[in-house]
Amino acid sequence: MTAILMVLMPALTWAGPGAHGPNGEHLDSPKTDNPIQAGLRIEANSDIFELVGTLSGGELSIFIDRFVTNEPLLQAQVEVESGALKAQAKFRAEIGDYKIDDPAMLQKLSTPGEHPLVITVIAGKDSDLLDAVLRVPATLAADDHHFHWEWWALGALAALVLLGIAVTRLRNQRQRRFSLGGPL
Repeated sequence: MTAILMVLMPALTWAGPGAHGPNGEHLDSPKTDNPIQAGLRIEANSDIFELVGTLSGGELSIFIDRFVTNEPLLQAQVEVESGALKAQAKFRAEIGDYKIDDPAMLQKLSTPGEHPLVITVIAGKDSDLLDAVLRVPATLAADDHHFHWEWWALGALAALVLLGIAVTRLRNQRQRRFSLGGPL
């Protein structure tokens, strides 16, 4: 019985189709530039700054560089505006990005559609407004809450294996009792 369980354990723990990592990402998905799989992206640039932002994991993360030198812009004041909503970005020195985690802003940006953004950047004597559009496909909302049948299938498989082991043990006990001349 132990040998059977040891043989089946890798199959029960294997990351099958649709398996997820700690942040909900699909572990079996090929790496791609598809925004649904790689997070939603924005890009913008001016004569002074360039930025790349990603909406995923419950935040909008923005990396900003100086356009001419490609030097990372650290400790700037960054504000993101979308319609009537405005949110101040928090600089994270350990990552080197600017994080927007305002719930109202994130809720708006997560809805399907096109979201025009104005990003205000102030760094010492330099300041600029950068325009970007975050495009959220309608399929993203459906993909976010999809049902994963794989976990149910693995659970059912594990239950069947355990049931098979129990039936085999019961049958072996009955055969031993019968061979010893005892009652069934």
